[in-house]
Amino acid sequence: MKNIIIASTSTIHGGAYLEYILPELSSHFKDCKTVLFIPYARPSGISHDEYTAKAAAAFAKINIAIKGIHEFEDTAEAIKNAEGIFTGGGNTFLLVTQLYQNKIMSALSETIKNGTPYLGTSAGSVICGLSMQNTNDMPIIYPPSFQTLAVIPFNINAHYLDPDTQSKHMGETRETRLKEFHVFNSIPVLGLREGSWLEVRNNKIIIKGGLQARLFMPNEAPLEIDNNSDITDLK
Repeated sequence: MKNIIIASTSTIHGGAYLEYILPELSSHFKDCKTVLFIPYARPSGISHDEYTAKAAAAFAKINIAIKGIHEFEDTAEAIKNAEGIFTGGGNTFLLVTQLYQNKIMSALSETIKNGTPYLGTSAGSVICGLSMQNTNDMPIIYPPSFQTLAVIPFNINAHYLDPDTQSKHMGETRETRLKEFHVFNSIPVLGLREGSWLEVRNNKIIIKGGLQARLFMPNEAPLEIDNNSDITDLK
C-alpha cells in the first residue's frame, strides 16, 4: 500500500525549491488537489506560515494546493483525511519533537502505511527510517524519543557527503560518524546523495535520481549501490 518518495534534499545546487523533482511529484500526487504540509522542521528558524508559503509556491507549478498542518485544530484528523502529505526539511530534532508533542507520530506512520502519498525531503526523509539517529542536525531541542515513522526498515542519512580529498579540514567525515553509530547500533544506514531519492511502492524500494547510494552496515565495509537498484530486502 505504501506510496512514498524519500528525497535527500529539497533543492539542488543552482535550482529553485523542489524544482529538480517536480516532474516526479506531479505523477506522485496526481490524484491530489491539496497536499497537507508539515512545516515543523522550520529551516533557519522560519515560521510555519513562511515555510508553508514556500512549499505552496513550488506546488503551484504543478497545480496542487498546499495546506499547512498548523492551520488545523485537530492535527491527527488532518493527517487521516489528507489526500497527500509532504514533510519538509530543516531541523530533525525539532520536527520529531513537534510530531510527538502533537501526538501524531503514530497517526502519520499508519496513514503512510495505508497508502496516502507521502513526500519527505531532508528531515522529512530522515523520519521515514526506524530512528532519527543519523540526522546531521544540531540537537536544538530534545525529543521524547529518537524512534520515528519506521515506514522503511533502515535509517536514512540525508545529504550524504563523500570525503573531499582536496580539503584541509581535519574534522570527522560522514563515514566516520556512521561507523561510530554502528559501534552501538545494528540498524543499516543508507547515505543518500544530493539529488537522489527512494521510491517506495507497496513494499518495493528503488533508488532513483541517477546517483549511487552508500550503504553502511555494522562490521562491514561501506557498499555503493547503483541507481535503479531494488533494496527492498535491506534490513
